[in-house]
Amino acid sequence: MSDNKVSQTPGQPPATLVTALRKLLRPLVRLLLSFQVSYPFLSTLLKSIYVDVADQEFSVDGKRQSDSRITLLTGVHRKDVKRLRDEHIDAATLPNNISVGAQLIANWLGSTQFKNEAGEPLPLPLRSAQSSNANDQLASFDDLVEMVCRQDIRPRVILDEWIHLGVAHQDDQGRVVLNTGAFTPDQGFDEKVFFFGKNLHDHISAGTHNLLGNKPAFFDRSVYYDRLSENSILKLNDMAEELGMQALRALNNEALALQRADESAAAAVTNSTKTSINPNRFRMNFGIFHYNSGHETQANTQDGAQTQQDQDNA
Repeated sequence: MSDNKVSQTPGQPPATLVTALRKLLRPLVRLLLSFQVSYPFLSTLLKSIYVDVADQEFSVDGKRQSDSRITLLTGVHRKDVKRLRDEHIDAATLPNNISVGAQLIANWLGSTQFKNEAGEPLPLPLRSAQSSNANDQLASFDDLVEMVCRQDIRPRVILDEWIHLGVAHQDDQGRVVLNTGAFTPDQGFDEKVFFFGKNLHDHISAGTHNLLGNKPAFFDRSVYYDRLSENSILKLNDMAEELGMQALRALNNEALALQRADESAAAAVTNSTKTSINPNRFRMNFGIFHYNSGHETQANTQDGAQTQQDQDNA
C-alpha cells in the first residue's frame, strides 16, 4: 500500500472512490442484465474473487493466509472462505482461434513482406505466385499462415472463419483483404467477449496501480469534451479511428520486432548453456478507446429504449 493521504472516515471507503465505482459498474450491470446475469449469481462470483485476491495478494510477509484473516479482510463468512479455498477453479485459457488470429494479424501488420510502403496491410493472394519480375515471388495468405501455424491449420479453414467473423474478405481478384487493423471481429461473441475481459482487466489494473500511488505510474490519459454537435461527434469519431490505428500499428511493429529479437537472444543463451532458460516472462497491453454519447443514444433509440437525459451517468 502507498503512503498516499486519502481523506476518508475510519472504517469506510473514500466517498470519491464509491462515486467512481458506481459510475464504473453502471455499464457493467447493464451488460449483465442484458445477458440475464442476476445479482445472486454475481454476488457468488464476487465472493470467490474476494477470497482469491485476499489469499493471493494480501498475505503478510509472504506467509500463507489463514481462513480467519481472509474473513477479517473480506467480510466473507469463514465457512465460505474454507469452502472456496478448497475448490479448484481452472484458470481461463486463451482460445486457440483467438491466439492464432491475433498472431496472424500482428505478423500481417508488422512484417515487411505483408505490408506496403505506407505500412498498410497488403491484399494477399491465397497462394504464392510469381510477380511480373520472374525472380520475385508475391507474399500470399498461405505464407502468412505458414509463418505462424507451420503445418497445424490449413489456411482455407482460417480464411472461412475470418470471413464469417467479418475480420477479412476476398476482393474481386480473389485476394484476402484485412477488414480491420486489430482482431476485433464484427461477429463472434466469444471472440469479442474475450478481448472485452482482457482489455478492461488491464486498463483497470493500470488505474488501480496509479491510484495506489505505485511507481512508475502507467500512462492513462483521455480527451474529454461535452456540448458538441452530432456532426462534430462524427468527425471526431473518424479522427479517433484513424489516429488510433496509426498508434496501434506503430506499437505492433515495434513489439513484433522486439519479440523476435528477444526470442533469438533467449535461444542463443539456451544453446550456449545447454539449459532451458526463458527470461522473456513479461507482457504488455496498449489500447485505445473512444466513446461518445451520440452513438450510445442512437443504439438505445434503435433498441426502442428511452434515452437518458443525463448521459454523463451512463
